[in-house]
Amino acid sequence: MSRHLIDLLKGNDPVVADGGMGTMLMAAGLLFGDPPEQWNVLPERMDSVRAVHRGYVDAGAQVILTNSFGGSPFRLKLHNLHGQTFELNHAAAQLARKAAGDQVCVAGSIGPSGELFAPMGSLMYEEAVAGFAAQAAGLAAGGVNALWVETMSDLQEVRAAVEGARRAAPHLPVVATMTFDTRGFTMMGVSPAEAASALAELHVAAAGGNCGNGPAEIEGVIAAMRQTHPELPLVAKSNAGMPELVGDRAVYSGSPELMASYARRVRALGATVIGACCGSSPAHIRAMASALRQAPPLDPADLGPVETAERRVSEGRRERRERRG
Repeated sequence: MSRHLIDLLKGNDPVVADGGMGTMLMAAGLLFGDPPEQWNVLPERMDSVRAVHRGYVDAGAQVILTNSFGGSPFRLKLHNLHGQTFELNHAAAQLARKAAGDQVCVAGSIGPSGELFAPMGSLMYEEAVAGFAAQAAGLAAGGVNALWVETMSDLQEVRAAVEGARRAAPHLPVVATMTFDTRGFTMMGVSPAEAASALAELHVAAAGGNCGNGPAEIEGVIAAMRQTHPELPLVAKSNAGMPELVGDRAVYSGSPELMASYARRVRALGATVIGACCGSSPAHIRAMASALRQAPPLDPADLGPVETAERRVSEGRRERRERRG
């Protein structure tokens, strides 16, 4: 039986999660704009997906995420694949499950719908819940150990995804992370402290931040969440540095050494589950796992000031008062 997420979270040691999936699949030939979830069922591509998972397991990841980030019927509809929601997610879970072995937890990745909720858009809450439940049902049937809602910017969508996950698989723990890529807030204006409070109320197994603008941003997220809800297990999955657009692709300059330093810093700030996101590879995860397991823990007092969204707002208000005065 594979490791259960709750067992990992109960331990005293940091939990190492995997890195980017899309980055690795694009290196294997996935074209920009094509749905990576379709590779889960293409005989000539399934081994590529499995190889990414295996690379992260061999690098030391204890939690790997399925190739299903865009596997909701909302995202799949863009490619006329929404009729295969269950199939594609089921296959994603099985590919990860085969690569994971007995000691690695498989988490079913559930990304944002890409749509706006009413009244700003046309997506209704119950419709969203049903769509996320359809995705979660395929992941659960394929053998995941947890459901992992990620890269969210809207708290209403997080609630819908968590409710859908629990409707489909009430026996599985749910993790939820948001992306704070707009000056320390989500695109919908949610701060890390607000997110931590909302996610704690949903009783998720763990919460945190992923993707975004690099390690420094995630450090601020973890610091703010830890201060707001110290009892909540926290997840840090930063991109490998700041993305830069080169041609039609985002290029990330964060080295394995930089990400190893980030891993130690977010651990000192209170993160329990530490991995990476866009632009990262098994080389990054290997360096991070080594740093977390072999280097001495950092003292939070030695980290210096950490830039958080709340700190930025406070400083902005002070600057405005000083200009007026």
